[in-house]
Amino acid sequence: MATILSRSPALTIKAGRRALQRLQQKSLGPEDVHVIPGAAGGPKALGISGLDKAIFGDWLPQVPQERALIGSSIGSWRFAAIASSDNPRAQLNRLAELYTSQRFSKGVPAEEVTRKSVLFLDELLGGREEAILEHPWYRLNIMVVRSLGALAHDTRGRLGMGLARAISANMVGRQRLGRYMERGIVYDARLPTPVAELTDFPSHRVALSRENLLPSLLASASIPLVMSGVRDIPGAPEGVYRDGGLLDYHLDLPYEQPGVVLYPHFTDKVVPGWFDKTLPWRKGDAERLQDVILVAPSAGYLASLPDGKLPDRKDFEKYLGDDAGRERAWKSAIAESERLGDEFLELLATDRLLDVVQPL
Repeated sequence: MATILSRSPALTIKAGRRALQRLQQKSLGPEDVHVIPGAAGGPKALGISGLDKAIFGDWLPQVPQERALIGSSIGSWRFAAIASSDNPRAQLNRLAELYTSQRFSKGVPAEEVTRKSVLFLDELLGGREEAILEHPWYRLNIMVVRSLGALAHDTRGRLGMGLARAISANMVGRQRLGRYMERGIVYDARLPTPVAELTDFPSHRVALSRENLLPSLLASASIPLVMSGVRDIPGAPEGVYRDGGLLDYHLDLPYEQPGVVLYPHFTDKVVPGWFDKTLPWRKGDAERLQDVILVAPSAGYLASLPDGKLPDRKDFEKYLGDDAGRERAWKSAIAESERLGDEFLELLATDRLLDVVQPL
């Protein structure tokens, strides 16, 4: 393990009010962690792969206990991979390999992206469904969105019009998105969902099953206009389902749990919804996030990566015609992310977490 004392910090760590009070009273241990959120963000997940491997491969297994994993989009895919095997490191490596090797031509239709995503999930998780549903301590929660009105159509014209209306409504007030979409949580019924009753948007909860596991995961990452919507998830209200990040981009939710919410994240801030990315005044709610300990790459670490950032979806355009170049950049970021995991484990081993934590 490389020492963190001889180089600039790779991590930024922030804690909500109550989580910070806990850290002041007691060092963080695996037994304190009962909920782990995973944000939407596409390839950015690859850039924190080393942090995931340290948390799920080394640290949390020291204290086996029930833990709720709640994710939108790629967050749910990460957690499904982790819960699908007794070797989460290997499955996280497989996730990174499959995502990095994807190649798309210019103007690829949504149907083709969806087809490739179905193959992706089948290669990653096919035959492992029972392992996820019967995992001894991980309980998967998948965030999806049921489309309403024009958002329920996949024709580019009507869907584009629906998105434009939703964006305008969100500018006026985030709560107005309830006219266009409904939140769904597909959850492992062995444990209650790790959030309080949700009243900000129309919401429903559906028990996770073998029949709806892969459709829910596909829906949770189905970005409008990029992928087709998923129709009629088994066990859920009828309709067209899309990316859970539309409403819950960084999972700014009212968490309920006996300990802390450990949040391995791509960034040091919480953006409520996908449409809020360009609205800097839309921030996570401090009361909702009071139990969260957020662990993210530092600005200095990001500056040291290829292109000075984590991998992201825009790289498919930036490296158009140079897939080999994109893959080299992504593989370099994935390899470098081992630093994130090493630093997190060392901060815990040396009891220095409280020395570096900042208020969230």
